[in-house]
Amino acid sequence: MTLHKIRLFIRLSRPLFLLGGILFYSLGAGIADYLGVQIEWGTLLIGQVWVTMLQLSAQYLNEYFDAPMDIQNRNRTFFSGGSGAIGEGKLARNTALIAAATALTITASMTVVLFQQASISPLLVLIMVVSVLSAIFYSVPPIRLVTSGYGELTTSILVANLIPSFAFVIQFGELHRLVAMSTFPLTALHLAMMIIFEFPDYATDHKYEKLTLLVRIGWERSMTLHNILILCSYFLLGLGMIFGLPVPIALPAFLTLPLALLEIWQLRRVALGAKPNWNALGLNTIVLIGSMTYLLAYAFWTR
Repeated sequence: MTLHKIRLFIRLSRPLFLLGGILFYSLGAGIADYLGVQIEWGTLLIGQVWVTMLQLSAQYLNEYFDAPMDIQNRNRTFFSGGSGAIGEGKLARNTALIAAATALTITASMTVVLFQQASISPLLVLIMVVSVLSAIFYSVPPIRLVTSGYGELTTSILVANLIPSFAFVIQFGELHRLVAMSTFPLTALHLAMMIIFEFPDYATDHKYEKLTLLVRIGWERSMTLHNILILCSYFLLGLGMIFGLPVPIALPAFLTLPLALLEIWQLRRVALGAKPNWNALGLNTIVLIGSMTYLLAYAFWTR
């Protein structure tokens, strides 16, 4: 494999999004550590490999099934419109399918190893099964959640809820209210991020009748929904503090509020006719959710 092909394959793997999975996973493990669990580091590492391989399989499958539309997309950004690694003079489309099969095989192997290391419970099995099905059927026909208008919500629940819950359960054995209090605000932010990512692809998705959430409800309603989700995230965080989320844990997360308001302001300007800078908006939304997740995880690990 040439250096050019290696670079394209790295691009196909979208390493930036893999870092997000690591952050959310560390949040779940941090909550377990906060509650006094003696962390099993071997199990923690195996679980992280499982999550990363599942993420990769989902990304590769999405690249494979969306390739015909993505190749035609002239509005691709660094964060949306596919990786741009498949096409003439680039990687063959089947490369993504082979990579997905390989990642799923490793995921299955890690499942066996994990079941040998961690205590198996119906809850753990349920989380893993739902996660795998959500990751696969986001892109794979005939379900293809990505074209149903529910794919964004499914992905947000998978990334912001199920991954931290998975990390927590393999250490703690059962769920705790702190997991929900910490992850529900992040779910709202993640769904808002998904909406931002879909704006540059709106014309292409509409042309090929890819019924994403944005296409189904329209760009105007999507902007309103985005802003509501951003504000809802901080409302849920404050509500969590009322019902038992420790103030020293939650308070640092409010440091991200200026970024949230900046994102709402940027999108509001677009709604009023300003020329959009989707790369800037994409970067803002990633930094926003990444920094809130990091601040929550850091607070749990250090308290």
